[in-house]
Amino acid sequence: MRPDRRNRSRHAYNLIGLLTFVVMIFPVYWLVISALRPNAEIRSYDQTLWPSSITFDNFSRAMDQANFGTAVKSSLIVCVTAVVGAMIMATIAAYAIGRFRFKGRRIFMIVLILVQLLPPTAMLIPIYLQLNELGALNEYWGVIIVYLVSTLPFATWMIRGFVINIPKELEESAMVDGCSQMGAFWRVVFPLLAPGLAAASIYSLINAWNEYLLAYVVLQDNDKYTLNVWLANFTTSRGVDYGALMAASTLIAIPVVAFFMVIQKKMAAGLTSGAVKG
Repeated sequence: MRPDRRNRSRHAYNLIGLLTFVVMIFPVYWLVISALRPNAEIRSYDQTLWPSSITFDNFSRAMDQANFGTAVKSSLIVCVTAVVGAMIMATIAAYAIGRFRFKGRRIFMIVLILVQLLPPTAMLIPIYLQLNELGALNEYWGVIIVYLVSTLPFATWMIRGFVINIPKELEESAMVDGCSQMGAFWRVVFPLLAPGLAAASIYSLINAWNEYLLAYVVLQDNDKYTLNVWLANFTTSRGVDYGALMAASTLIAIPVVAFFMVIQKKMAAGLTSGAVKG
């Protein structure tokens, strides 16, 4: 390929990438800008890309909304517990699948992927009936179990891709030095799984943090609602407080963004960990 043609191709790809970035980032930009606009400007028909004045009153009203503190507590309890539980179970399952050979292993891995094809909304009624029989309605642990189980298959598959790329010789060397199989796993394999765990944990956290329908159906008390369900408080018979709603949505997005920024390097390595060997 000629240099001039190669340069034109590179510029075209850069332009496509820039346009894709603008399209993807614009809703986030509009969310933040709307949170900083005065309410009168939000309701105006004449919208501009930049507010005429910036105010933080929307954030004050959002945090002063009833049950804000309890909604934060509920989301943290449900999401942190579900993510930690899913990572523990997925790591154990991924290690077993990646290291041991047992009958039905390939079928089991295929089932892990097929389970992800089922939309959660299609299983809402069976899940509700099962939770009702278990007495888990309006209980944190009922939502936690569903979040954990829903993210477990993909997290297991993702971490398994990283396990199979860790040489068995490392474990064998540790066992020669006196470690047991479990000791070799915790001392040698587990620290090397950090990128895979980072990728799986951000996936699990996003799913749990952004989920709305199940939490709305299962949790029935206002003091147990998660943040996404709590957002419905800004819609009343008198209308929607768009400024406070946008501010609250911005606040809700901050924890996930912060968590992603902390582990982004490890997450990138984890997403490609199973691309070579399988």
